[in-house]
Amino acid sequence: MTILVADDEKEIADLVELYLKNEGYDIRKFHDGLAAWQDIQETPPDLAILDVMMPGLDGFALCQKIREKYNFPVIMLTAKVEGMDKINGLSLGADDYVTKPFNPLELVARVKAQLRRYTHYNQESQQDNRDVIDFSGLIINRKTHECTLDERTLELTPTEFDILWLLCENRGRVISSEQLFEKVWGEKYLNSNNTVMVHIRHLREKMGEPFRNPRFIKTVWGVGYKIE
Repeated sequence: MTILVADDEKEIADLVELYLKNEGYDIRKFHDGLAAWQDIQETPPDLAILDVMMPGLDGFALCQKIREKYNFPVIMLTAKVEGMDKINGLSLGADDYVTKPFNPLELVARVKAQLRRYTHYNQESQQDNRDVIDFSGLIINRKTHECTLDERTLELTPTEFDILWLLCENRGRVISSEQLFEKVWGEKYLNSNNTVMVHIRHLREKMGEPFRNPRFIKTVWGVGYKIE
């Protein structure tokens, strides 16, 4: 993982770099806020350690800029110990605050804690994203089996829900009636087109889809159905 260190005190930046490199992290080191910000925009790090008092762009301003675009952890590092400085940093979006002089091993422990929390959060978010499809006013949640269209709840049967999920999951691609039947019903397709057609019709009715120009579920004649 990559950690950005921004501190105008070269000795401090070198010390932080040494201890974090010993833990296997890649370090990008800067001595002013503007250079650090330019680097962040090119390649965001996994975590940033920012000194408050830096030339060009101080740590508070840099933290604020980061939070406008990114959500990776930020640890503020400063010699200032006033309570309002800590509150200011945290209110701007910093995740932790370490005052100088500090124990390098404590800083390493805080870095690890923030990265564990951030990694766990991202994994949960990615999992949630796999269970929810949201586009053009249609939201379908596979985990809760809930579906809304333009903030209106659709009361779908389990089969209707599975059909809609399959079409949404393959958005833009045509799914044949045979594929729909075998994936949703789990049985071999034996001239079961009428079964699929009836369920598609019921699904369209519940979604309020016009027959001639449906908004979501399109019929590709002689092939199957698709959502786009």
